[in-house]
Amino acid sequence: MLKLVRLALTAAVLTAIAIRLRRRARLPDRRTEPSPPPRGGSVGHARMGLVWAGIAALVALVLTVALIPGQTLGAASARRTPVGVTPSPQSSLTPSPPAVTPPAGTPTPESGGSACPAVSRPVSVRPIDPAVRRDVNRQWRRVERWLRANAPRTYRTLAGPGRAATIAVAEAQMGVDLPDDLRASLLRHNGSRGRWAFGLGFWADGSANLGIRQIRDSWRLLCGRSAAGGWEGTWIPFLATTDPAAAAPSYAVADAAGGGLLWEGEEGGMAPRMPSYYALVRAVADALEHGTPLDGRRPVVVRGVLRWQAESPPRG
Repeated sequence: MLKLVRLALTAAVLTAIAIRLRRRARLPDRRTEPSPPPRGGSVGHARMGLVWAGIAALVALVLTVALIPGQTLGAASARRTPVGVTPSPQSSLTPSPPAVTPPAGTPTPESGGSACPAVSRPVSVRPIDPAVRRDVNRQWRRVERWLRANAPRTYRTLAGPGRAATIAVAEAQMGVDLPDDLRASLLRHNGSRGRWAFGLGFWADGSANLGIRQIRDSWRLLCGRSAAGGWEGTWIPFLATTDPAAAAPSYAVADAAGGGLLWEGEEGGMAPRMPSYYALVRAVADALEHGTPLDGRRPVVVRGVLRWQAESPPRG
């Protein structure tokens, strides 16, 4: 506002100087005989009076604007601030982040409806061991090559690559670090989609690889269901059955604490099945390429769709 005042005063001074010089330029030479004043002299004086009045009004307006804003902003802030709440000095500079509301029906650890502890940690994109990522990509290329040539409908269900930042956000929200081999797989294929989705499991009713957000949401769901026990917060679901007739899907999980894989066994309950996620991808690639059974099921293709068929028991 002080700049505006200075500009107004400068403009007034320059205008006055210009008018003074213009009047002097019109005056006749003093050595000559003075001539009688023109009849319009009163009109010229009136115009000068208007000019000076306009300059004075401009200066007054600038001074008024310079003095009023503090009161106007204070009144506006008072109207926006609830009664009994003292505004923060930086409230007008740094907006508060919007509140995040969990989905309806999501159990929260504070309410005692979750088996997983409440966590709060910053988002951090962790590097992946280059050797692990290279090995996982090599096994995925084997799987992709076989699916593209033999089960094209299943191949088309593979999702595109995920993002490292999305994985970091999910890890921060769960408070659990995903194993490197699982993260490397998500960066190549962020799950699978569709009715005939590809899954690294070999269940007869079909399975689908979960994407990053599906992993987080399934983890929250299973934490809430198992509040009474039977679930570990370090178990990360990465695979789910897709049988529409089932009351609830079954899950395969990666144990972030030990790195092994677990899923439901014949007797029920989660049982160890594979030493690592990488070992599962490699075992599936071997079974597809060689047609060998995996956990008692052999890969077959029906109208472009991959299915895992149980081996017939030998006849006695």
